[in-house]
Amino acid sequence: MSATALFANYARSSLEFDHGEGVWLVTNDGRRFLDCGSGIAVNSVGHCHPHLVKTLKNQAEKLWHVSNLHKVPDQERLGRRLAEATFADKVMFCNSGAEAMEAAIKTARRYHYDRGEPERFHIVTFEGAFHGRTIATIAAGGQAKYLEGFGPKAPGFDQVPPCDMEALKKVVGPQTAAIAIEPIQGEGGIREIPVDFLRQLRKLCDDEGILLIFDEIQTGVGRTGKLFAHEWAGITPDLMAIAKGIGGGFPMGACLATEEAAAPMVPGTHGTTFGGNPLAMAVGNAVLDVVLADGFLEGVRSKGLSFKQKLAGLVDSHPKVFAEVRGTGLMLGLKCLVPVGDFVGAAREADVLVVPAGDNVARVMPPLTISEDEIGEAVARFEAAAIAIEQTLIAKGAAE
Repeated sequence: MSATALFANYARSSLEFDHGEGVWLVTNDGRRFLDCGSGIAVNSVGHCHPHLVKTLKNQAEKLWHVSNLHKVPDQERLGRRLAEATFADKVMFCNSGAEAMEAAIKTARRYHYDRGEPERFHIVTFEGAFHGRTIATIAAGGQAKYLEGFGPKAPGFDQVPPCDMEALKKVVGPQTAAIAIEPIQGEGGIREIPVDFLRQLRKLCDDEGILLIFDEIQTGVGRTGKLFAHEWAGITPDLMAIAKGIGGGFPMGACLATEEAAAPMVPGTHGTTFGGNPLAMAVGNAVLDVVLADGFLEGVRSKGLSFKQKLAGLVDSHPKVFAEVRGTGLMLGLKCLVPVGDFVGAAREADVLVVPAGDNVARVMPPLTISEDEIGEAVARFEAAAIAIEQTLIAKGAAE
C-alpha cells in the first residue's frame, strides 16, 4: 500500500489548512498564510465570507438536491440576475469550468446543425489557451502536455497563434462553428489579448456567420475590475463559459448565451445531474450580492492598480528574479527569470501563496476583498521571497 489512497495526479505541497478568514489561511499548526492564489481564482470574496456562510447554512437546512426534473427557484433567480448584468438572455448551470466550456461547444455545434449546416462543427482556439481537462476541452486547448497519453485528439478543434488575424482567417472556413478565446490567458501566463483583436474577432464572426465564445472561467466575476473581462473591449460574445469566482469556493459553473445561440438547446440535447442545485444557486446569488454591490468593482480596479504598481516596484528592485508584471485588476502575474517553481516555493516559505502558470509566470490572484494593507503585506512577503532567492543565487555563484 502507498502512503495515500488518492490518485497521484497532483503535485501537492505538504501544507494542510484548518480554516480561513478573508485573505488568510491557517494551517493545522497555526501558520498564517496570505492567500494570493484564491484556490486558483476561486475564492472571489475570500474565505468564509459571512454572507456566503450564512446563506449556505440556511439553504443546507432546507434543501440540497432535487435535480433539474423540477424548477429550482434560486436557479431562476440567479439566471435572471446574470442575464440582467450581462449580454446574455439565457443561462445553463453546471458544476465546473470544463463543463461550462463543454456546454458552450455543444451549443455552438448544435446551433449550426439546426440551421442545416452539420458540417460546421469546428471550434477555432488559440495557442497557449487552457479550457479544461475533459477530452473535448484538452483538444480545445491544444497543449501537447495535456493531450499526451489520452489517445487521438478529439476532432473539430483548430489552433492558431494568438493575435494573428491572418493565420486565423486562413483556418476559418465552411467547417467553422465558433471561435473561442480567453480575454486573458490565465494558465497560459497572464497574457492579455489586446482589445483591438477581440473587436476584430467580433467582426469576423459577424461577417462569417459563426459564433464567438468567451472563456471567462478565470477572468470573470469581477477579477479584472469589470464583471467580465470582455467588457473592457466594449463587445459581447454569443456564448460565455464561467465558473470559479461565481461560486466563491462552492463548485459551480454556467454557460451564458444570447437567445439565438441558446435556441437549439431543447429538452434532451444536454443535461447535468448536479448542475444548478439549490446549494450552489444560493451561494451564487450570495456572491452576486457582494460583487454587484455599489462600489465593489470600482474598488477592485483601484486595488488592482495599486497592487500592480507595487509589483512593478518589486520587479525593478529584483532584476535577477523578475522580468515584468502582467495583467489587470486583481488578475496579475510576475514573469520570473528564475524557475517559477523556485519563486512559488520561496513565497510559500514567506507565508504567502501564489499559483504557477505557463511562460514561467507566478499568478497573483487574491480574493477581491483584499485590503490595501494586505496588499502591502503581500508585497513585503514577495520581497522576502525574492531576497531569499537572490541569496541562494549568490551562494551558488560562490560555490561555482
